[in-house]
Amino acid sequence: MGEAERGESAPRIRIPFWCANGHETRPSFASDAQVPDTWDCPRCGFPAGQDRANPPAPPRNEPYKTHLAYVRERRSDADGEAILAEALAKLRGEA
Repeated sequence: MGEAERGESAPRIRIPFWCANGHETRPSFASDAQVPDTWDCPRCGFPAGQDRANPPAPPRNEPYKTHLAYVRERRSDADGEAILAEALAKLRGEA
């Protein structure tokens, strides 16, 4: 379908956004639409803001943690020993 068959498009505005790497993107929005505070940079994926001098900081990626690492954060060595002793007692039929 051509533009004439669909009718007129809404009035648009182009808003510049900058990411921490200095990339600029200019998405277009309807003139009466609410413009978001941040926009994902299509080049690097970092968040981009409207203030060129102070772009949003890139997200901090947490290193991958294993299940055991999470367990060690929640339990002390004494807790682990108690749980292990209880499980062994059940296996041995002592409990």
